[in-house]
Amino acid sequence: MIESGRPRLRRRPGPGRLVRLSPVILTVVIAALAYNTPPDMAFSRLLPAAPALAAAMWPVLPTVLLGTVCLFLMIGLSLVFPDLGTWWTAAGIIAVTVAAAYGSHLRLQRERTLFQVRLVADAAQQVVLSPMPRRFGGIEIEALYLAAAAEARIGGDFYEVVDTPYGVRLLIGDVRGKGLPAVGAAAAIVNAFREAAYDEPDMVDIARRLDVSSTRYNAAFPPEGPTERFATALLVEIPHEGGRIGILNCGHPPPLLLGGGELRVLETATPSPLLSLAELIGDHYSVDTFDVAPGDLLLLYTDGIAEARARDGEFFPLTDWMGRQSPSPPRELLADLHRDLLHYSKGRLDDDIAALAVRLNGPGDAESR
Repeated sequence: MIESGRPRLRRRPGPGRLVRLSPVILTVVIAALAYNTPPDMAFSRLLPAAPALAAAMWPVLPTVLLGTVCLFLMIGLSLVFPDLGTWWTAAGIIAVTVAAAYGSHLRLQRERTLFQVRLVADAAQQVVLSPMPRRFGGIEIEALYLAAAAEARIGGDFYEVVDTPYGVRLLIGDVRGKGLPAVGAAAAIVNAFREAAYDEPDMVDIARRLDVSSTRYNAAFPPEGPTERFATALLVEIPHEGGRIGILNCGHPPPLLLGGGELRVLETATPSPLLSLAELIGDHYSVDTFDVAPGDLLLLYTDGIAEARARDGEFFPLTDWMGRQSPSPPRELLADLHRDLLHYSKGRLDDDIAALAVRLNGPGDAESR
């Protein structure tokens, strides 16, 4: 699904209408068996199961109506089979229907509460992952995101793109952990980047500010347990005049560059320290530069994509997959990645996922569009 310039992975839809109609189907099946089998088999005693099942998926009123239908069916059965024990079963139907209606009421209250939580999570996601333009001058950009905690709809992966006097600067990263505990750390890093990207002419100074912000947040809100919270991050600077890009990699998977009929893995010569770990291992940051040409396609991603597993435990072959792609628009590339990831993992993605696809167009191409 593409929304606000960002394709978001969606899990496969649920069973749908057939499941919602299952209480009615169950009622019809039980009634048919009760009418067409000897009375001593007593299938009619199963009728209370229908309103009990309805409580799991229906509102209160339809649940009560189904229980009433079951009660009338039981009365009708008693006219055909006088010795069926109608009153005992009817009392059971009434008791189960009342309990089912109450259970349906409680379920609806919880669903409303969960809906409010999801609204808050969506608002938090807009803070961490704000919608961005699809074009910055001659650069086309699309983004993809999926949280592993689908109920929260937000996780520890993050990205941001800003157009600055020094060029278009991109950030993508991954906070160790999942769900809401990682959101605050991701927000601290993204907010620091939004300010530093405009202020600092050197990417090394941006990385230092991100590390300070991440360290300060972790000190104020320490993680539970003995494990330290840290984040990988990748900074990319694309000058407005093109020709070369700068990359500063803080322990993040290297980006992939598709162009000129070949795929390049943009490995850095000297990796920089992960965010929040500079005090432990030193703040020695390095920026590597790479030649690019108009039409090249750059893919930044988090490890949730490269580590998506098939049923046999094999990782998704992202490099091979990227090498087979044509230089398509970023939107199409991420849509294909979305489809193939779900197919490869059979819909089971166990980690947060984020990706940025960037196509580097020439000035003439930008103006023509």
